Amino acid sequence: MPSSIYHVCETPYAYPLDEYRLNVRLKVRRGSATSCQALYADRYDSPGTELPIVMEKVGSDRYSDYYEVVLPALKRKVRYLFLVQMNSGDSYWVGERGTFAQRELAGSYQFPYLCRNEIPRVPDWAKDAVFYQIFPDRFSNGDPSINPANVQPWDSPEKPTPQSRYGGDLQGIIDRLDYLVQLGVNAVYLNPIFDSPSNHKYDTTDYYKIDPTFGDLNTFKKLVQQAHERGIRVVLDAVFNHSGDQLFAFQDVMKNGEASAYRDWYYFDAYPVTQEPVPNYETFGNGIATMPKLNTSTPEVTRYLLDVAEYWIRETGIDGWRLDVANEVDRRFWQLLRERVKGIDNQQLLVGEFMHDASPWLHGDQFDGVMNYLFREAALDFFARQNIGAETFIELLTSLQMRYTDQAYSAMMQLLGSHDTERFLTACLNGGRGWNSQETALARMRLAVCLQMTMPGMPVVYYGDEVGMDGRTDPDCRRPMIWDENGRDAATYEVFRSMIALRKQHASLTRGSMRFVFADEANNAFGFLRQTDGETAYVVINNGTHPYTVPALPLRDRLGESSMVDGLTGERYTLSADGQWITAVGSHPTAAAFGCLVLITSQ
Repeated sequence: MPSSIYHVCETPYAYPLDEYRLNVRLKVRRGSATSCQALYADRYDSPGTELPIVMEKVGSDRYSDYYEVVLPALKRKVRYLFLVQMNSGDSYWVGERGTFAQRELAGSYQFPYLCRNEIPRVPDWAKDAVFYQIFPDRFSNGDPSINPANVQPWDSPEKPTPQSRYGGDLQGIIDRLDYLVQLGVNAVYLNPIFDSPSNHKYDTTDYYKIDPTFGDLNTFKKLVQQAHERGIRVVLDAVFNHSGDQLFAFQDVMKNGEASAYRDWYYFDAYPVTQEPVPNYETFGNGIATMPKLNTSTPEVTRYLLDVAEYWIRETGIDGWRLDVANEVDRRFWQLLRERVKGIDNQQLLVGEFMHDASPWLHGDQFDGVMNYLFREAALDFFARQNIGAETFIELLTSLQMRYTDQAYSAMMQLLGSHDTERFLTACLNGGRGWNSQETALARMRLAVCLQMTMPGMPVVYYGDEVGMDGRTDPDCRRPMIWDENGRDAATYEVFRSMIALRKQHASLTRGSMRFVFADEANNAFGFLRQTDGETAYVVINNGTHPYTVPALPLRDRLGESSMVDGLTGERYTLSADGQWITAVGSHPTAAAFGCLVLITSQ
């Protein structure tokens, strides 16, 4: 039984929320415990003076229950241990020596000091952010005079190829800022905009120059200024794992070989440098000759890239960076980047690109958050592929949340799709063993958006999803934005707009804790609470084919008797002290098939 209890005194099982509060988590084999307590004291207080505090069961995944509590640390130094009461009637003490029936054998965990500069911090605005991702060449053409050669018609019926150009540019984004305001987003993430020979710009030629087919420095400054005037922040894409093969440093090695002053900027196998038939140097991906991998362990490379990051912040006033292929760059470089960027402005956002568990990069010394592709995968399984039910889905979400600190999870880019993936609507069309109609697929995607907009983190809208764009993976997912009203799905747009507005209106949906309160496997529905001190949101997701009457019972112990209002319709319901709904119209709150309900209460 002792092996079924787990805790280590490090992130994410023990981490400071601020200088005077330590958050601790305990993992116990699912269903094996009835209660858990933490006993804590100042490290220098005498043994036996620890105060007990009951831990909250905050969630469960397939194998484990998670308990959590916040320990006061008025002198910033904490000693603690746990007492776990098992279903068997046995109890165990848990400390750094192990798990024992006798307290004196367990010892205590020591969190020596809540150091100010080791507290995980993210920008204050991150919790309130709703992002819109723009692939610049495909969003809007505002200045045809700078179109690249062989530009394709915007509404061409032909699908894009890896070489297609459509003429989207920075002026086009400026022209559409009011559209973004109407949608409700308050941050944009732009795929790379620096000088590059490709349409995607992930093969940078000049890190200090806007690609001329997108505009120039003044145009970009205008974009940032006008976005800020509308309350929209701007985050750029930085490609520091690799450069393009036209970058000055790589070209110098191509010319001068081993005698080049830049030979240590990359990973060369031999000289002279050759690109055909296969490159004799390390690249992004598998032998992509136009994307040689940068050696960030070389001090000159580090200085160059850090200077690039600082230049664009100071010169244009951007609000942060999304860092490409972040998992393949050494962590010391990311630590140095964070020190440089946060030293300029601690409200700068740093988000890494990860397709997997990013726990080691989210201890507060590298990234604020990451692109949460693991959430996308779980959402695909539940909403699109329909190969898991409600219980498994909330287990996956709980497991994800427990991997990270609260701060890091609040700065996760919660995405359903991106420029690298099949669009979510297309996945919904192809899922469900092939029986989904267009309307059913749209309904499932809209329901996923309802979850995305009511859970912690920073929701990201990939351009065009809000009007029902489809597309298979790259390059098909990069079709030009649909601006013709006849090609846009108005109902889908309204779901995005209304859910974004609801999120921005209620602090519980941006800054509240998240606790799952039920899963109905038979009806494929689940519910959770988002709570702040002053407000609770009760969110029910019904991924079933029939209307679902929302249960009141899970709220009885948490809320008592209270009044709740449907956040979207304004319908009012009363929750009685015995856990029943009381309604003036005689009906209980109901979530439509493939629908959600968000009930809000003020405490």
